[in-house]
Amino acid sequence: MSRPRVTIGTYGEITTRRRPSGLVEARTRYRDWDGVARLVQASAASAAAATRALKAKCAERNLLAPTAGTLAPDSPFPDLVAYWLEDIDLEGRLATATRQLYERDMRTLVLPAFAGLTLREIGVARCDQFLKQLAKQSYAKAKHARVVLRLALALAVRHEVLPRNPVDHVARLHRPGQVPDALSAAEVDAIRAAIAYWEAGRPVSGPKPDGQLGAIVEVMLGTSARIGEVLAIRRRDIDLTVPSIRICGTIVSPRGEPTVRQDHPKTAKSRRTVKIPSFTASAVRRRLLQLGTIDPEALLFCYREGTPLTTNNVRRQLRHVMDLAGLSGVTPHKFRRTVATAINEHAGVELAAELLGHTDPKITIQHYIRRNEMVNPATAAILDAAFARQGAP
Repeated sequence: MSRPRVTIGTYGEITTRRRPSGLVEARTRYRDWDGVARLVQASAASAAAATRALKAKCAERNLLAPTAGTLAPDSPFPDLVAYWLEDIDLEGRLATATRQLYERDMRTLVLPAFAGLTLREIGVARCDQFLKQLAKQSYAKAKHARVVLRLALALAVRHEVLPRNPVDHVARLHRPGQVPDALSAAEVDAIRAAIAYWEAGRPVSGPKPDGQLGAIVEVMLGTSARIGEVLAIRRRDIDLTVPSIRICGTIVSPRGEPTVRQDHPKTAKSRRTVKIPSFTASAVRRRLLQLGTIDPEALLFCYREGTPLTTNNVRRQLRHVMDLAGLSGVTPHKFRRTVATAINEHAGVELAAELLGHTDPKITIQHYIRRNEMVNPATAAILDAAFARQGAP
């Protein structure tokens, strides 16, 4: 009968011998990760001490991983970060903007706290304490830090440099309670009036109007689309016979690169066709007349040369106009929450989630719909029937 094969990470019989130097040497055959059995030895003053040292050496070899690089448990954390970023580039699955965001979060949030540590020194307690301290400053920063730290350490686990990912066992981050806010119809009309005043060419300082901000707002109100999705709309995405707009792209501005149209929105469900209300259709018709081109690939909103507008430029214009009008807290995303709230109040959260392109209505409820504090007035009639005084008071 053939002898059973020794599994990887095990050692055979330990033998000891005293060397001429007086030290005792313990040795064994250890089967490494590549399947090859190699001689491992350790020396100490006594046989017992040498055996303990040998077993510790074997245990340490058991943590080493067959990585494509030179990472080991004693590697500095910055080496893992560099390896992780290279791995992201090798996979090529992330959008450029997402990859840059990950690198920024890693370098600004995580590395300052972990740069002096080896991978072996990064445990659950250290990660837990780091995230809790960061959450005191900002829940968003702690959330972003947790994402990139977990991804980097997950790579070390996959390559068997570390036995587990400590971030998987930290305490849950608790988001501060927030109530989504939305604009009222009166506030929407005030914003429209402020933009119209600015676009009429009134002599005010700051960015000069190009006649597009008003139409951009009307499209956001009529589609619930994100600002990047609105700026990515092309002539070919518009059907004024229905009328409708197809949301199928977004605008991205990678660091150090030109702003471009990305041929897909944030998620697969974000790709959708929306029938637009009359006020949006009117704004789109006026904008199409201003464009002066029938090129189906032409962007609805663009610079004079036809290049994409940046989302930051639109936000800057909106802030400027709202400052002139004495309004605060108006952002492109607030229009999205306003639309979600209006649709929910009249037709329910399922339709609101569908319009926003959300994969889960829970996201719509938690982040986009302003809570209606008015309890259904039918309760008054029910309680009257149940507890009204019988006869004269």
